[in-house]
This record gives sequence, structure tokens and C-alpha cells, in this order.
Amino acid sequence: GALAHSRTAMTPRPAGPPDGGWGWVVAATGFAVNGLSYGLLRSLGLALPDLAEHFDRSAQETAWVSALALAVQQAASPVGSALSTRWGARPVVMVGGVLTSLGFVCSAFARSLAHVYLGLGLLAGSGWALAFAPALGTLSRYFSRRRVLAVGLALTGNGASSLLLAPALQFLLDTFGWRGALLLLGALTLHLTPCGALLRPLTLPGDPPAPPRGPLAALGLGLFTHRAFSVFALGTALVGGGYFVPYVHLAPHALDRGLAGYGAALVVAVAAVGDAGARLVCGWLADQGWVPLPRLLAVFGALTGLGLLVVGLVPVAGSEGGWGGPLLAAAGAYGLSAGSYAPLVFGVLPGLVGLGGVVQATGLVMMLMSLGGLLGPPLSGFLRDETGDFTASFLVCGSFILAGSFIYTGLPRALPSCRPASPPATPPPEMGELLPVPVPQVALLSPAGPRSTLDATC
Repeated sequence: GALAHSRTAMTPRPAGPPDGGWGWVVAATGFAVNGLSYGLLRSLGLALPDLAEHFDRSAQETAWVSALALAVQQAASPVGSALSTRWGARPVVMVGGVLTSLGFVCSAFARSLAHVYLGLGLLAGSGWALAFAPALGTLSRYFSRRRVLAVGLALTGNGASSLLLAPALQFLLDTFGWRGALLLLGALTLHLTPCGALLRPLTLPGDPPAPPRGPLAALGLGLFTHRAFSVFALGTALVGGGYFVPYVHLAPHALDRGLAGYGAALVVAVAAVGDAGARLVCGWLADQGWVPLPRLLAVFGALTGLGLLVVGLVPVAGSEGGWGGPLLAAAGAYGLSAGSYAPLVFGVLPGLVGLGGVVQATGLVMMLMSLGGLLGPPLSGFLRDETGDFTASFLVCGSFILAGSFIYTGLPRALPSCRPASPPATPPPEMGELLPVPVPQVALLSPAGPRSTLDATC
């Protein structure tokens, strides 16, 4: 017993993120949480016509079900982050799973559309807010050298589950009706609770000694005092203004361009497959350390904006029922760029705010993107109504993304440095992405935030 005790006493505390091991379980959890939140939200539109018919309401009124759920999920993400900073991600995500499931079950017994707004919009949206940001923030804490790959893996969850859940939900609606389908989705979303149980707490050097006191500190609003995070926040809000438009308007744009229904579906599928594949490839590429993450973020953000401009400018298809080669190519290029951008947004956070603040920062990023996400699609629809097609919509939204990407160039190491630096060819696992030179772990994880003293070389 004494020997075992002495061995335990002599065992050093882990120097940093484990960069593997249980981290891969946390990555799989992130994949599942993403699939059961965003993936399910994407497919939920299939149930809206049934709701419109049953309650005798317009398509616009039922569309608010999905819009409200997404708005609550993203706008309330900082609350999920704040609660997990105070009590840990595990209980918060587990409670989120219960709330989401309750929202679906209550909606299955709805007597009016207002009950569905409350159940799916408010209850399920709040549950998703408690689940997503803490799960993704915890994943960032488990990885250092392979962080962007792990985040990219988790973010493919929404594409994979969209492919599976859309036909499954249609089958459930045909077989059990919308009430039965919502009940079964309630059972499915309850799986967020065991996902939360897998988020093992991780103590890292540099973590604050005590949870933040006061609501403002818990929400992480103090992060806006960091110049780098403020620049990132402004850029991300602008990118959000255009990033979600193709989710809503790519298929109608393809139909406007003279493609038949299956041709339009193929355009959306090509963009989605490109998006999902690029998340993994870009994650691996970013983790090699060849290019600083803020520079990759600005580059892929700009390519996404340019991709949307090209999508907006492609000519009308030659014949009705044609496959629309130019639009397919443009949509594929857009999908690859947008997919590459997605993991970088979350992967760059630890380098800006430190591992201690990454969960709060994730929640704030979700909220910032939601501001743009709520503004972009309605603006796009308004421009379509005013001009008669989606060309102006895609040009304006592409311009939003390009403007945000230009602001990213103000991040540390986003532009080549003024004086030559000599970084190592392959950084050791415990090094972060924004470090120009190897430093001791104490400096890496100082309370001021990792890499904060070494961000700039100019």
C-alpha cells in the first residue's frame, strides 16, 4: 500500500490534453450530439407539411417551428457553456438530452400549433443549446496536435445523420403519422443523455482554480476584452450572414436555373458530400502545422465567399432536365470550401482564448453565427422577391462571407510575419497551433491563455 501510494505521489500530472485515448470517445460523442441536434433539425422540415395540414395553417406559419428551434438552440448556447463551466459538461449535456426528448414528446400530444412552438421550439431548442456547445468545447480540451481533425470528425455528424434521418423520418411519418413520429424522435433524442455521461471531466494546467462568479463572467463575456477574440467574433458574425443561405436556397436556385427536380437534388447532394468530406481532410491538413490556423481560416472563408459568388453567377441550364454541369461544379467547390471552414472556426478558439475559456467561447461563437443565420435567409428571400431570381441573394451573401474573411486577417499570424520566424518542421504533440517556437508547457498553458504571449511575430 505504501509503495503504491509513493508511486501515485511521484506520478506527474498530465502536461496537457491527452490528444487521443478517451478523447476519441469524446469525438464520437460529439459526432452523435451533432447528428441528434443539427442533423435532426435539418430533417425536421419533412414533418412540417403534415403539421400544416392537421392544424390548417400556412407553410410559413409551420416553418417557424424549425426557425424557432434553431434560433433558441444557437442564441441560448452561451447559457449551456456558462452552466457547464459552473457544474461541468457531463450533467449539463445529460439534462439537455432530457429537455430535448421532453420537447418532442410534448409536441406529439399538441392540440394547437402554439403547443408545437413551445415543445419543439422552446423546450427542444433549449435542450440542444445545453448539449451542443459543452460537448464541442469539451472535445477541444481533449486534443492538441489532432484537435482540428477531431472537431472535423464530430462536425460530420450532421451530414451523416441527415442522410440517415431524412428517409427514416419520412418512413415514420408514412407509417405512424406525425404524432407517432415525434414520439419516436423523443425516444431517439433521449440518447443525448448517455452521450453526456461519456464526457469525462478533464482537469488541465491553466484552468481557473474556481468557477467564474457572476452571470457575466460565467457567460464568458470577458473574452471580448481579448483583441484577437473580438476580431474573430466580428468576422464570424459577418460570415454567419451568408453561410446558412445555401442550406435554404441552393435547391430553389437550381430549379430557377432550369434544372429538373432530380437535377436540383443532385446539386444539393454534391455540395453536402463535398462539405462532409472536406471537414475531415481539412482537419487532418490543419493539424500538420504547415500553415497557421488563422491563415487557413481566412483563406477557406474567402474561398467559401467566392464559391457563393460563382454559384450565383452560373448561367441558366441549356435544356429542361439537363444536369447543369457549371452549377454542379460551382456547388461542389462551394461545398469543399464551406466544409473546410467549419472545423477551423472551432479549432482556432483554444489558440485565441486558452483551453480554460474554450467552452464559453464555443457557446459565444454559436450565438454570433445565429445572429447572421437569422438575418441571411430572410434577406436572401427578400432579394429573390425583389429581383425575380437568386443571383443578387448569392452575390450579397458571398460578399458578407468575404467581408468576414477579410476581418480574419486581423488575427495573430493570419498574415505572413514581418520578420522571418523559424518554426520547427513538425511541432511536438503538446504544442499549440499559434506557437512560433517550442516553449515549456508552463508557458503554453499559462492562466493568461495558451500562446497569448507568442501570438504575434510583428
